Amino acid sequence: MVMAQASWTTTGVFAGRGGVCTDEGGTVTGDLTLHTTWDGRHARVAVQYSGTSTWFTVAGSPVSCASAQDSRQLHQAAVEAVRAGGGATVPRGDKSGGRT
Repeated sequence: MVMAQASWTTTGVFAGRGGVCTDEGGTVTGDLTLHTTWDGRHARVAVQYSGTSTWFTVAGSPVSCASAQDSRQLHQAAVEAVRAGGGATVPRGDKSGGRT
């Protein structure tokens, strides 16, 4: 049985005022790289300071995702949430920009 999987990476994402909330590093700000991995059931979203090797799990990750297309859309929504800042978390499909 072959498991579906996909991943997306967006570099040069400048976090808006208030940054993005992470599980391991608290709030991170500045020039970030955002990476989403989909394992066929869940999407995991992480960020790192651009040019570094340490990844931080974005608060709210993982998220259930039924398809690669859904996880791609989640990745784009996460990029937009990080750019908006305000303590961004992984969007949950409520169009809130990832903020609660």
